Amino acid sequence: MTAIDFNPYSYETHEDPYPTYRALREHAPLYRNDTLGFWALSRYDDVLAGFKDTATFSNAQGVALERMGGDASAAASFLAMDPPRHDQMRALVSRGFTPRRVADLEPRIREITAHYIDGFVAAGRCDIIQDFAARLPMDVVSEMLGVPAADRDALRHWADAVLHREEGRMEIPATAMAATGQLVGYFRDLVAQRKQHPGTDLASALLDAEIDGARLQDSDVIAFLFLMIIAGNETTTKLIGNALYWLWKNPRERQLVRRDPTLIPSWIEETLRYDNSTQMLARTVTRAVALHGQQVRAGDRIVLLVGSANRDDRVFPDADVYDIRRDTSAHLAFGKGTHFCLGASLARLEARVALEAIQARLPDYDIDAARLVRVHSPNVRGFASVPITFTPGR
Repeated sequence: MTAIDFNPYSYETHEDPYPTYRALREHAPLYRNDTLGFWALSRYDDVLAGFKDTATFSNAQGVALERMGGDASAAASFLAMDPPRHDQMRALVSRGFTPRRVADLEPRIREITAHYIDGFVAAGRCDIIQDFAARLPMDVVSEMLGVPAADRDALRHWADAVLHREEGRMEIPATAMAATGQLVGYFRDLVAQRKQHPGTDLASALLDAEIDGARLQDSDVIAFLFLMIIAGNETTTKLIGNALYWLWKNPRERQLVRRDPTLIPSWIEETLRYDNSTQMLARTVTRAVALHGQQVRAGDRIVLLVGSANRDDRVFPDADVYDIRRDTSAHLAFGKGTHFCLGASLARLEARVALEAIQARLPDYDIDAARLVRVHSPNVRGFASVPITFTPGR
């Protein structure tokens, strides 16, 4: 047992977990926490290998550190599946995320973006998370799934609650369990409605889809809708907030973006590398394996520390420097291999449109650092609240 204390449920350290990651990479590349019962891999090459080796590092018990009882895929869909079932399910839903389909969403994303900014631009202040970044991706994914506008605030609050954890406690809070039940119940009703009155949304398309000649079960469709409303909302919200925060903290980079808005995609990619919203993903080891001179047993839980891998100086020189001009092509923010994030291109598009609009209309935004609020989640890193001020009326 190493002297390094890594507890992903201690949110007091989440303001800057990266020194701990560095200590792990240098002194405990395979870390064991006996109290919470997990292993952790922190170096880039190990995390990348873990993503690619789905036979040894299984998703079947979900990607959160907490073990999910029963069939984890009932809530997490194909994210909690291994090949070949994973590949079959992913092939079905990926039809909604082809490059052409995603590109076709850009005009609508721009409309939604303008609508929300129009609502607060004259005031000279807002909470850029609650008033914008948390709403844009929820509207986009909701329109894809067929969720009415009147229901989206409720779904957003439930999605936030599903991911919330209490300080120092690994157990899933009762509020998170209740929110999970509310989301599942909502999508059960939505599926029932679409079976009676099909539409052009993704929910209707999945109800009509088949694998090997058999229709999907309602539970399969509900699980996918649940996954989409969580993954399609939370990670993009945190990406936008993190990007605004780190540009504000780095005046030199901010001047670069002000002078050359074509650097916005590079700003997004460096944020994904430097402080990505998905900090870690858990796996279950399927066979005994030796790693860094230690034996990991079949059935053990191991976390792939994505946030640490993206700060590994072996791959990214001066990794702790926020540099929007660096080569970020190797970052692991969206994973690699079979489980590469299905919505990566959509997240990048939403972030680009959002940040282009903010740079154009709120270029002098200033963050009220004393009122920042971070989320409490071991997997997701970002802000629940980012109050800003700016010159009104642009």
